[in-house]
Amino acid sequence: MATTQVNPEQPSAQVSRDEDRILRVWTPVLLRTILLSAAAILLFGLMLMATTAPGYYVEHYRAVEAGHIHQKEPFAQIAHGALAGDPHSVLTVGLFVLTLVPLGRVAFCFLLFIKERDYTYVFLTGYVLFGLALGVFLGRIG
Repeated sequence: MATTQVNPEQPSAQVSRDEDRILRVWTPVLLRTILLSAAAILLFGLMLMATTAPGYYVEHYRAVEAGHIHQKEPFAQIAHGALAGDPHSVLTVGLFVLTLVPLGRVAFCFLLFIKERDYTYVFLTGYVLFGLALGVFLGRIG
């Protein structure tokens, strides 16, 4: 008499493993790519700074010492300046991209904890993610 065995490789188990692979394998790849991109942008900005405007920060420091406060620039103006080759704008964009690394890491952990239904860590990671996002937002407007 033949007995049938249950196949442990059911479609839901396969989907779960695919999701795990995305979160555990591709997350570090994505974060390293962001980090390397930020490093490349920052190095490019430093090379531009050294070749086109070596005294920019010294002049800016002296202006702040004299009491002239630098006004904040909107992000659209910074992005336009970076595309035009302004070293200060390129460095600012590089630092902005660099801030995406911790935000991305915490966001991926948040998704992983939601998937695993570990609600204590969902709450704690959500709190940290909210704090990071709030810090970026307040740093941009404050």
